[in-house]
Amino acid sequence: MKLALISGSLRAGSTNTIVIRTVSELVGDWASPLTYLDLAELPHFNPDDDVEPLHPEVARLRELIAEADAILFCTPEYAGGLPGSFKNLLDWTVGGSETTDKPVGWINISSSPTRAEGAHRSLRTVLEYTGAKVVESACVHIPVPRTAIDAEAGTVTDPVVREALSAAARVLADHATETAGR
Repeated sequence: MKLALISGSLRAGSTNTIVIRTVSELVGDWASPLTYLDLAELPHFNPDDDVEPLHPEVARLRELIAEADAILFCTPEYAGGLPGSFKNLLDWTVGGSETTDKPVGWINISSSPTRAEGAHRSLRTVLEYTGAKVVESACVHIPVPRTAIDAEAGTVTDPVVREALSAAARVLADHATETAGR
């Protein structure tokens, strides 16, 4: 099982990125994590540039997604929607077919289950447009308070939160395995 893990944040010390790093660590016993944390390296999306040869970072992103059996996102909300840099990443996936029929899910880490709804609604719209298969049971709200994080290590340390993160990734992976076997 190859699980792509993508953070939607550029912010240094982002809890979303910490969650992705933690999930990468947690799934190592049963999946090969493919992390993408390089939003800042992607060029601004321009349909005129969505031709071969692709910008090397766009090619790397698309190869990572193509290699994955499923994709798990963790993104903040900004001004009621997706952060611009993350939307840019998603725009680069529209021209390829790498997400077509790919199981996807996301983790909402906000303190309130209704926070980030705009971001996740937008994320769903783009993913469905690209042909990805949103796995409802893998779209979860797991609050991650600052007290659950070791900022120096850059990882979630709270055992209850870690278990919830692992379970969310497992739901997505199990769905991908199950649908691949059909």
